[in-house]
Amino acid sequence: MSGSVNSVSSTPSANPPRSRFASESPISLLVNSLQDRLLFAIPKKGRLHEKCLELLAGADIKFNRQHRLDVALVQNHPIALVFLPAADIPRFVALGSVSLGITGQDVIAESTHGSQIKEILPLGFGKCALQVQVPVSGSIQSVEQLSGARVATSFEVLSETYFKEIDQRVGGKKKTSVEYVGGSVEAACALGMADGIVDLVESGDTMRAAGLHAIATLMNSEAVLITPAQKHDSLTPALEPLIPLIKSRIAGVIAAKQYVLVNYNIHESKLHEATSITPGRRSATVSKLESDGWMAVSAMVEKKKMADTMDKLQDAGAEDVLILALDNCRV
Repeated sequence: MSGSVNSVSSTPSANPPRSRFASESPISLLVNSLQDRLLFAIPKKGRLHEKCLELLAGADIKFNRQHRLDVALVQNHPIALVFLPAADIPRFVALGSVSLGITGQDVIAESTHGSQIKEILPLGFGKCALQVQVPVSGSIQSVEQLSGARVATSFEVLSETYFKEIDQRVGGKKKTSVEYVGGSVEAACALGMADGIVDLVESGDTMRAAGLHAIATLMNSEAVLITPAQKHDSLTPALEPLIPLIKSRIAGVIAAKQYVLVNYNIHESKLHEATSITPGRRSATVSKLESDGWMAVSAMVEKKKMADTMDKLQDAGAEDVLILALDNCRV
């Protein structure tokens, strides 16, 4: 019996089916989409994180951050947000790996990359002081007495530099021992690990609860918007205008939180006294009313002083005094 056998071709298909296990990962797709985007580093957690998110929302920088991914593409601008530990941001900015970043001045100083970084805008939050703290009831009550003793801190670079100068000034033979402690630095003295500490202090409540008080301040710090001191090749001419745009928007958000707009009417004979109360950020806006001798004045005043300002204006003869909240502005 004759018959034919169906042969199976060994030639591979021109379009072989792709295994679902070989598909590109979300992070691979994300990295590919970072081309031609300005990279903006944001603290991924900690005391600055939530405030940064508020700034981004106020500046209309819209993004969706996928779960467990530390990169988010901005929807309405060619920007990618990179969420990093605040301590790593100075290095990434200094090397030009990212073109913008937000972190604390204390972190920049500790990183030793300060000369490679340009601070372009103070942000008014994250304010704290890096202080030397010692037990209230201890025998050591000055930095000179602490010289040659044990100091615990998470700011090794700044602390070693500071106590090197103290040791030289005191002229003692012993060098102050600076030991790194990653967290709960305030407990080091009570546990017998140190005679004093160097740590960040905001309200001071934590230190007081630990029985400590400040004997010196190394520096005051707040969050700042930073960029590389020298322009990096990754910042193309198309992306460069985004830096002043973001700076302007964030500055407007900050000003809107700090200021209100006061409007009032005042007789021209009392105009000088009234405008001295409300000089505005640059100067007050004054326009003439139809009523003979009366002027309308508009000026920005600090929100925290608005009640006192209204009282003073009323005493000066101002009428129809109104306070208007600012949602946003450009300054």
